Amino acid sequence: MLNIKSLREQIYDYFKSEMQSGKLLPGSSINLNEIAQKLGISKTPLRDALIQLDAEGFVSILPRRGVQVRKLTLQDIRQSYEIIGALEASVVLSVFDQFNQDHIVGLELLNTQQKQAIQKDDFESYYRLNLEFHGIFLKLSDNEALNKIITPLKLRLYDFPRRMYLKDWELQHLREHDQFIDYVKKGDKTGAADIIKNVHWSFAVHEKYFRQFYKLNHNEC
Repeated sequence: MLNIKSLREQIYDYFKSEMQSGKLLPGSSINLNEIAQKLGISKTPLRDALIQLDAEGFVSILPRRGVQVRKLTLQDIRQSYEIIGALEASVVLSVFDQFNQDHIVGLELLNTQQKQAIQKDDFESYYRLNLEFHGIFLKLSDNEALNKIITPLKLRLYDFPRRMYLKDWELQHLREHDQFIDYVKKGDKTGAADIIKNVHWSFAVHEKYFRQFYKLNHNEC
C-alpha cells in the first residue's frame, strides 16, 4: 500500500519504535548524524520529529548538549496520573447521559477479555483491550484534543520501553473497572467519575505498584 505519511511522521514513528523496543533506552543520547546517515535523510525531518517527541515528553532537547531520551521519575508518574485522572473523570461526567446498554455490554466484555488475557500472560492483548475499555467513554466526547493529551501520557507510562506487566497490579485495575461499571449501571455519574479520578488514576492508591513496576526509589522523585 502507498505510504501517505509525511517523512516527519515516518521518522516520528521510527523513533517511537526504537524507544518501545528498547533500542533507545531512557537516559541515552540520540546521535542525529548517525541516524541521518543510517536512514539516508537530512537532519531537518529528524529535528521536526524530535520537537514533537519533546512536546509529548518522550525526549528532552538540551541546548548545546543534543537530544536525550527522558527517564521516567516518580514525579513524572504522579503528574501524569493527576492529569489523566482529571481529564478522564471530566469526560465521564460530561458524557454520562450518553451511556446506553450497548456501552455497558462493551465495557463488561472488554473487562472479561482483559481478565482472560492476564490469566494467559498475554500482556500485548491486555494492553490493547485496556485502551479500548477507556476508549468507550473517551470516544463519546467531542473534544478531539483530549486524546492527543491522554494517549502520549499513557504510552510514556507503560510502553516506552515495553515492559512486562505486574499481574497483581493489573488485576487491581480490573477490579476498579468492575466498580466503574457498577456505578454506570446504577446511573451514578459522580461515583463513576470518582472511581476513575480518585482510585483508578490515584498515585497514592497505586504507589506501591509503581515502585515495583519502574524499580524506582525515593531518591528519584
